[in-house]
Amino acid sequence: DRVQSASLAQLVNVIAPIMTEPGGPAWRQTTFYPFSITSQWAAGEVLRPRIECGTYHTDKYGDVPLVDSVVTFDDAAGAAAVFLVNRSLNEAVDVSLELGELEMSAVAEASTLTDADPYAVNTLSAPERVVPHPNSTAALGGGQLTVT
Repeated sequence: DRVQSASLAQLVNVIAPIMTEPGGPAWRQTTFYPFSITSQWAAGEVLRPRIECGTYHTDKYGDVPLVDSVVTFDDAAGAAAVFLVNRSLNEAVDVSLELGELEMSAVAEASTLTDADPYAVNTLSAPERVVPHPNSTAALGGGQLTVT
C-alpha cells in the first residue's frame, strides 16, 4: 500500500518552487520543474534500475555514481517513466537503459533541465533562464532506451 500524493511544505518564496515580488509577477524557480515533471509522468510501480556508470569521489560519501535514476511502470497504461540526474558538473553522460521485459514502442517525451552555469537560478529579471528543453537524443532500439 502507498499514499498517492505529493506535496511541498513551502509553495511560495523563501525555499519554494514559486517566487514572487510584492505587487509584481510570479516565476518558477528551477526546483519547480523536477517536481512538476515527476508528478505528471510517474505512475504505477517503482522499478529498481541497475545503473552502470562512472563515479566521482566525495569526502563524505566516497565514490558516488554520476547518474541517479528513478523508473516507474504503469501496468494499466503500459507506460514507463524514466527520470535521470546527471551529477557531472562539466560533461554530458550517455545513458543506455536495458528495458528487459518492458516492451516500449515510443518515447512520449524527453527533456533536459540544465544551464552552462551549475549555480544558475531563475530570477525576476530572467524568469526562464533554467527551464526544461526538448531532448532529441532519446531513442528506443534493440531492447534499450538511450539518451544523452
